[in-house]
Amino acid sequence: MKGYHIKYLTFTLLAVIGLSSCTDLEIEETDSFISEGFQGLEDPSSALDQLYNQVGGQLGDQANTYALNVVTTDEQLIPTRGADWGDNGRWRKLHQHEWGLEETDIITPFDQWNANQLLASQILDERTAAPADVAAQAQFLRAWSMFLILDLYGQVPFRDTQLPSSEVPTVLTGAEAVNFILSDLDAAIAGLPATPAQSDDLDRASKAAARLLKAKVLLNRHIYENQLTGGGGTPAAADMQEVINLVDAIEADGFALQAGYFEIFESSADTETIWYVTSGNTGNRIFNGLHYNSTGLGGGGWNGFSTLAEFYDLFEGDPNQNRYESDLESAQIDGQEERRGGVPNIGVPFTGAPGTSDNNGREDGSNVGNGFLIGQQYALNGDALEDRQGSPLVFSREFVDGNGSPSLINNDEKTGIRVMKYNPRFGGGFEPHVLVMRFADAYLMKAEAMMRSGGDPTAMVNDLRVLRGATPLGSVTESDLLDERGRELYVEGWRRNDMIRFGQYGRQWEFKSSDEANNPARRLFPIPLPQLLANPNLQQNPGY
Repeated sequence: MKGYHIKYLTFTLLAVIGLSSCTDLEIEETDSFISEGFQGLEDPSSALDQLYNQVGGQLGDQANTYALNVVTTDEQLIPTRGADWGDNGRWRKLHQHEWGLEETDIITPFDQWNANQLLASQILDERTAAPADVAAQAQFLRAWSMFLILDLYGQVPFRDTQLPSSEVPTVLTGAEAVNFILSDLDAAIAGLPATPAQSDDLDRASKAAARLLKAKVLLNRHIYENQLTGGGGTPAAADMQEVINLVDAIEADGFALQAGYFEIFESSADTETIWYVTSGNTGNRIFNGLHYNSTGLGGGGWNGFSTLAEFYDLFEGDPNQNRYESDLESAQIDGQEERRGGVPNIGVPFTGAPGTSDNNGREDGSNVGNGFLIGQQYALNGDALEDRQGSPLVFSREFVDGNGSPSLINNDEKTGIRVMKYNPRFGGGFEPHVLVMRFADAYLMKAEAMMRSGGDPTAMVNDLRVLRGATPLGSVTESDLLDERGRELYVEGWRRNDMIRFGQYGRQWEFKSSDEANNPARRLFPIPLPQLLANPNLQQNPGY
C-alpha cells in the first residue's frame, strides 16, 4: 500500500451514504473516519497521479457531476423507454427539478470533490514536502474541486491538515470561499508550466488552465458571494477587466479558435484544447444516447440521453432534419450551421486514417453522425437502420408515450434527438480524451466580460459564428450571448453555471415541473444529510 493511502478523518461518511432516511442515520466512530493523525504523504508524485485519476474518472462520468450540470438544464434529459432508464426516477427528477435530499447524483459529487480537495491539501501540507511542480498541480486541483463544491452546493468544508483529526472541518462560503480559491489559483499560475497549445502535456494543468478557471471564478464572483442569501449581485468592473486580461494571457500561449468544430473533440492536437482528462474514456459521451443498433462498437448504444427540441432549435437549419449529403466528409444539406452537425446516409470509406478501423471497407462507427441526430439513421453500408421491433430507426423531436401524449415515461426506442460530439469512428469510442477546458469558452467569457463592462461583444461573437458557419447577428444581447454559449459549448458541462449567471436556470422548459419554475432554492443542491450530522459547521441550504 502506498504511503498516501492513510487512515484519516475525511469528509465522507461511507457507512451512512446508502441509508434510506434521516431517521435511520447513526454515526459510528470507526477508523474509516477517525484516525491517529496525519504526518504527511510518503510519495507526493504518486498521490498527484491518484488525484488526477480520480478527477478524470469523475469528469468522464455521465452521472453525478455531469448530470447535475447538464441533465438539470434544457440541454439533456433521459426518458424512460419501456423498462430502460427508469432508475426509480433518478434522471427525471433532475430534469424536472424535483430532486430530494438523498439522490445519489447529489450525494456522490459532494463526497468526491471534498475527498479530492483533502488529498490535494495533504499533498500541499509542509510535512509532505512536495516538489514545487507537484505542489502547483495540487493547488490547481484543490481550486478546481473547491470551485465545483461552491458552484453546486454553496458551502465548502475545508480541513486544515495541521489541526488534530478530531477537529471538524471549517466551512467556507461566499467571499471567504472565493478568496481561498483565487489564492490557490494565483499560486498555481505562478508555479505551473506555460504549456503551449497543441502540446502533448495538456492532460495536466498549465498556466492557461489555471487562468481559465480564475476567469470563471471572477465571472461568477457576484453570484457566489450572494448565493446563500438568494441575491444575484452585480459584477465588479475590476473583475470583468481581469477576466479580459486572463483570456488575453491564455491567447498569448498560442490557444486560439479553430476551424473544423468536431475535430476539436478528437484526440489529435488542436489550438482549442486547454485541459483534457485521460483516466476516463469518451464512451459515456458516445453510447449513452445512441440506439442499441446504431453501431456494433462497444456492444451497441445505451439509448438514453437526448436533448429537448427547444434546445436543438437554438441552431440554424431545418427543424425536422439534419443531414449530410452522404458521409461525414460531405456537405451539410439542411441549411444547418456547422455546430449542429448532421446524419450521414453511409459510412466513410476506410483509408487507414489514424484512430480508425476497417469494417468491410468503411471506417467502423462512421455511420454515426455528428452533433444532433434526428430522422432516419443508417448503417455503414447505407441500409436504413431499424429499431429492435423492426420499425425504421427514426429519431424524433418529441417525447411521447404509447398514446402519443407528451411524457417522460413509456417512451419507445426512438423518441428524442440524440447528441454526438465525440464520434465513435476514432478509437471505437474509447479514446481516453474527455475535453474539460477549451479556448472558445475563454473567448466567450471575454466577450461576456466586455458586455458586462458596457462594451459591445457583437464583433467577437460574429467572428466565432462566421467560423462555425452561422449567420452573423446584427447585435448581441445578454440572451443572445447565453444562446451562443449554448450552441458552442453544449454538453460540455457549463450549461447550469451559465443559466444561473444569466438568470435563466429557473425558467420553464419542456417537462420541468411548473411547481418548481423560478424556485430560487434549486440554484443550489442540498447538503447531504450524513454530512450535516458529521459536521455541525454545515447548515442546510435555504429551501430544503
